[in-house]
Amino acid sequence: MNLDASVSAPPRRTRKVVLLCLAVLGFASALFVVRGPLMMSAPRCMAGRWHGCLDTFNGVVLMTLVALPLTVLVAWALALRRRAAGVTPAWRLSLAEVAMVHGTLPFLWMTMMPGAGAGTVPARVSLVPLRDLVTMGSLGIVGNLLVFASLGFFAPMRFAALASVPRILALGAGCSVLVETAQYMLQLDRVSSVDDVLVNAAGAAGAALASRRWWRTTAQAPSDRPRPALAATG
Repeated sequence: MNLDASVSAPPRRTRKVVLLCLAVLGFASALFVVRGPLMMSAPRCMAGRWHGCLDTFNGVVLMTLVALPLTVLVAWALALRRRAAGVTPAWRLSLAEVAMVHGTLPFLWMTMMPGAGAGTVPARVSLVPLRDLVTMGSLGIVGNLLVFASLGFFAPMRFAALASVPRILALGAGCSVLVETAQYMLQLDRVSSVDDVLVNAAGAAGAALASRRWWRTTAQAPSDRPRPALAATG
């Protein structure tokens, strides 16, 4: 009997339970802090009205939270399908796929919201690094860090080819360039800034570093595609 394994198992399980409780507590605390602004958009969102719901930051955040149970259900269905197909890391792959979509689309929606002068105000570009960073404010910086944070966190867990901080940094920068280009081309009354690209990419890379402990397991896991049976040799 391995006494070391039996002794180390309960503390490890306790640590996971404590981390889960802290995560739930932190999430509940964040909801408590922002409950006022979110509830302002609730009547219009629940009534299915576009104006005042999906064209406001508060409305998008509220609908993102409301959609969480559906997201969990989709991840659960994908995991069951993979387990039936014999894929070992079924939950990890499914959760990574669903989470990086659910955590990225709302931020992309908010970045593409038109301003008051959309279509009439000329498109603006800022190509001087760090010039706009000082005017973003703490809320703007945090928001830009979170735009591709879910993509940076979960993409290396799902795709072994992306299990590298430089690759995630390049992916975040490339996606951000596409967003800034779309803002410029569509004349959304927003400034297409190089600082947005830098902060977006930094947020993706930082999130990738946070999930680095799970990369090796994902890279060594069996492929999501079923392998053909080997022919018997005489």
